[in-house]
Amino acid sequence: MPPLPPTLNACFNALSAVLLVCGYRMIKQRRIQAHRACMLGAVASSACFLAGYLYYHFRVGDVVYRGPWRPAYLALLASHTILAVAVLPLLWRALRPALAGRFDLHAPRARILLPVWLYVSVTGVVVYWALFIR
Repeated sequence: MPPLPPTLNACFNALSAVLLVCGYRMIKQRRIQAHRACMLGAVASSACFLAGYLYYHFRVGDVVYRGPWRPAYLALLASHTILAVAVLPLLWRALRPALAGRFDLHAPRARILLPVWLYVSVTGVVVYWALFIR
């Protein structure tokens, strides 16, 4: 059985992905309050993931993948890590105007953020699966 913190972190990533997709669907249906709730939930879930991730890796250190698909795993991990770093400034640039009611600035920025954030959330679950479940 995998350790609890990584499992919990994978759940936070999966929840973020689900909330992002739901939030996208809500805005397409013009359900503004539901969209806002989903997206703020995704922010909270991602923040919980980040806190848990940092705590776990400060306590345990690195976890090395030793499976048969190491080059593919490392390529996935590299893209995941690079884009995960990009999510924070992209999120800040999209969230600030949304909270201020500046949807003319929020919408184009969110169109860039959404696929990046969704990729990071989904690949986070894949990385967990490769390390702890395979």
